[in-house]
Amino acid sequence: MDHATPTGLVVDEIWRYPVKSMGGERLAEAPVDALGIEGDRRWGIVDAETGRVLTGRREPDLLLARARHLGPGRVAITLPDGTETTSDDDLSDWLGHRVALVPSTPDDAAPEFEVPNPDEQDWKAYGAAEGAWHDSARTRLSLVSRTTVGEWDPRRFRSNVLLRGGNEDALVGATLGLGTAVLEVTKPVSRCVMVTRPQPGIDADRSVLRTILRERDGTLAVGALVTTPGTIAEGAELTLSS
Repeated sequence: MDHATPTGLVVDEIWRYPVKSMGGERLAEAPVDALGIEGDRRWGIVDAETGRVLTGRREPDLLLARARHLGPGRVAITLPDGTETTSDDDLSDWLGHRVALVPSTPDDAAPEFEVPNPDEQDWKAYGAAEGAWHDSARTRLSLVSRTTVGEWDPRRFRSNVLLRGGNEDALVGATLGLGTAVLEVTKPVSRCVMVTRPQPGIDADRSVLRTILRERDGTLAVGALVTTPGTIAEGAELTLSS
């Protein structure tokens, strides 16, 4: 690798996804706290009938919209036709059933969302993890390298940090410095059918998940907890923390 750092990994891109399962926004730098990147996964679209937050697994059209974080308690959603809205009526008309845009909360009152349960071949409810809708209580920030994604568009995987370099899988269990933040890398990130579905500028491709299952045991990217808040920026080096 061409960077003389302990890990050989350097931040290439930073992404924030304010609304669960919608597209996000690229950032040059981002503040990071115990919940991850400020504003990341802090909003969800709740189905009025079930009371649960929808995801792209159940509602693939969510992947076609894009969200921007406008500051504490504020978000903007751009629908596929270019309409910018946060109106529950507009969102319900778009999806064809009654929904509401809701913020996550740091308590048990937050709505649940559904994740695949491979042991039972169905779906299970999963609660908001202390104020943000991540797919695992052991992940507040996800990282993947360009070497790992290869020719795939990295946006398929909605990781927060895209790295120059490779072999991020070997960092599971390590404590890392990234900018002024400190991370504990906790686990590989499991993948589901969402990575095969179309997004703006990305075609549907069922082979993506088949390849991940066959060659990577169903995981791609690593998840981390934030042990020390700070700021990360493009060009920052990942360093092993003693």
